Parts: sequence; structure tokens; C-alpha cells
Amino acid sequence: MTDQPSPTPLNLIADGRRREMAVEHILFGTIRFLSHRHPELLDELEGSLSHLWDKSEGEERDDEAVRDIARKFIRSLRAEA
Repeated sequence: MTDQPSPTPLNLIADGRRREMAVEHILFGTIRFLSHRHPELLDELEGSLSHLWDKSEGEERDDEAVRDIARKFIRSLRAEA
């Protein structure tokens, strides 16, 4: 068995970002697929944005910035329809 080096903070951040990109891709593709068959899905998602919030603490927390990103995703999906 080979010894694997301990992950560095930068490696952990990079791995987390890669997972985030993969999940975004899969979710975006799934929503695209479903919204072509159920156009009302995008209306439902847009209507739910008031419940979306930022998990950050303190000054870094910006609920509206998180909602704005979601709105951009929804606009992008609508443009593809």
C-alpha cells in the first residue's frame, strides 16, 4: 500500500470546487431536460427564490447575491427554451 500525502488546504479547496462544478453541471442538465417537458418548472423555481439564502456568516453573508446567481441560471434556461 502506498502512502498518500495529506491533503493541503489548497487541494481541499480545489477538490471542493471541482465537486461543485460537477454538481452544477448535472443539476443544470437535469433542470434543462425537465423544463423542456414541463415549462412550468422554471416558474416554480423562480417563485421559490425568496427562500434561498447564503449560509455564510457575518459580513460575507449576501442572500441577494445567491438569489441573483439562481436568477441568472433560470434566465439562461429560459433562453434555451
